[in-house]
Amino acid sequence: MPDIEKIYTDLKEKISENQILLNANMKEYTSFKIGGNADILVTIKNEQEAKYVLEISKKNNCSIFVLGNGTNILVKDKGIRGIVLRNRIDYIEEVKSIDEDDYIEVLVGSGVKNSVLAQKLLRENLTGFEFASGIPGTIGGAIKMNAGAYGGEIKDVLIETTYLDYDGNIHTVSNEECNFNYRYSMFKDINAIILSGKFKFKRSTYENIKEKMDQNEQARKEKQPIEFPNAGSTFKRGTDFITAKLIDECGLKGYKIGDAEVSQKHAGFVINRGNAKAEDVIELINNVKEEVSKKFNKDIDLEIEIIGE
Repeated sequence: MPDIEKIYTDLKEKISENQILLNANMKEYTSFKIGGNADILVTIKNEQEAKYVLEISKKNNCSIFVLGNGTNILVKDKGIRGIVLRNRIDYIEEVKSIDEDDYIEVLVGSGVKNSVLAQKLLRENLTGFEFASGIPGTIGGAIKMNAGAYGGEIKDVLIETTYLDYDGNIHTVSNEECNFNYRYSMFKDINAIILSGKFKFKRSTYENIKEKMDQNEQARKEKQPIEFPNAGSTFKRGTDFITAKLIDECGLKGYKIGDAEVSQKHAGFVINRGNAKAEDVIELINNVKEEVSKKFNKDIDLEIEIIGE
């Protein structure tokens, strides 16, 4: 077992004490509002701090979990051992070059929230990111899972990604090298801290961009249970079926275990009605998967990531 007090002391040498928290309650750092404590949570604001945390983790033989906005994860009830690295690399820079197709390139820190980037692009009259304006995560998380909604995905607008491997080396990979697929990228399979993404957007009008964003936001309010803590869409879409439809046809809307419930508004979402435990959510998920398999002979996969112990 790593010596958490020693790690804390080591981290304080180069990272501000107010960015480091011992025994962090993960309910406060996840949209599901579920989970036990992390041994140590450190918020990093730049590449140098990310490198230093990696250095300390190696020195102390300590695991690292990279956290963005905590919106696509379920933390188990006993929490997370080792370091949770909370990414707040937060900048947005317009790149000067404009290619022959009249694209504007924008470099974005991986800790920027999708909603913040969307509002910035709206003010700059740049279109292409409206689909992500309501996705409640960060750019790093969106790249990692090729986040998408309303007909758009990150792969449609990303040019390249810069990341830090766990040996402290920096790499830049093209859109193609990211191996994007449905809710997938290469970053699902490697140990890495995404540092930034370079995107391409086109000029439009404030009114057109705002109209698209408002339409998406209205659809989200009408169709998704945003009034309850959740981790976004719990299940992936099937290759030849709509998962939420099958769950609904199993009569599972409103199905509860403890305070974990299949949303009555959208069967693809599991919600926390207040005091759900991770074990409730996991049992509910397994029962839903079993029912769908039994009735339709279809296997459904999770979109959320379950972490911790």
